[in-house]
Amino acid sequence: MNEYPPLLVNFDPVALQLGPLAVHWYGLMYLLAFASFWTLASHRAGMGDRPLNREQVSDFLFYGILGVILGGRIGYMLVYANDQLVSDPLSLFKIWQGGMSFHGGLLGVMAAAWIYARKVGCRFFDLTDFASPMVPLCLMFGRIGNFIGGELWGRRTDVSWGMLFPKSIPGADPAGSAFMDNYINGVYNDLARHPSQLYQAGLEGLLLFLVLFWYSRKPRPRMAVSGWFLVGYAILRSLAEFYREPDEQLGLLAFDWLTMGMLLCVPMLLGGIVLLALAYHKPVYYRAEPRHA
Repeated sequence: MNEYPPLLVNFDPVALQLGPLAVHWYGLMYLLAFASFWTLASHRAGMGDRPLNREQVSDFLFYGILGVILGGRIGYMLVYANDQLVSDPLSLFKIWQGGMSFHGGLLGVMAAAWIYARKVGCRFFDLTDFASPMVPLCLMFGRIGNFIGGELWGRRTDVSWGMLFPKSIPGADPAGSAFMDNYINGVYNDLARHPSQLYQAGLEGLLLFLVLFWYSRKPRPRMAVSGWFLVGYAILRSLAEFYREPDEQLGLLAFDWLTMGMLLCVPMLLGGIVLLALAYHKPVYYRAEPRHA
């Protein structure tokens, strides 16, 4: 048994209470994610060699938000909660109960980008190349929200930075005095877990953002930035999956290590490699075209 209790992750879900208005941490993280995208995208649009102007960034962000919410929720219900969807179809709309899928959200954003690209008269991959560098920063805020919410925790560990997530302990009531007594007395010392949400925030979030933002500072062949986003995310997410607890309803799918997250990253990796091959086979660079306001 570990000598000292692991760090307890038990945040109040409400970040700020303003009378009857409660601002939840998870909602605040979504707000920071969208604000970061708008700020960076507006800055990049002002450079003049981008497919969108500053006025169009706000409209595109609105389309993207719809894509994230609809795609993320539908993807989660189809992959991770299909039994619930069959027994209670209306659960698809119960977003407040939690459950969003990154891969579903990605497909939703891609659909939104395709629609918006047609609306403003630009090429789809010019738009995704423009947006891809900002997406990882949004993911970082989302993973921080997962951490604060004490969800999507990591696997059991005895490393010194292991943390205790009350929701991972069956029957535990973190609001009760018995829970805190057990915690102080070391009852939960061997239940520490990897803070895999922070690993993901650092890898597929901050690290991927820095790499893509640096890479996209110079003109790159069409599809190259999008391709590197797909490849980078697939590799870094798969690495983090070795420390993340597999979904309870699915478990490990094969070989005692393959998870659903890894499996869903395979088409992303292959798709990214194809885009990079096409991008550098006969490089075509973005050329400003007439745009509709």
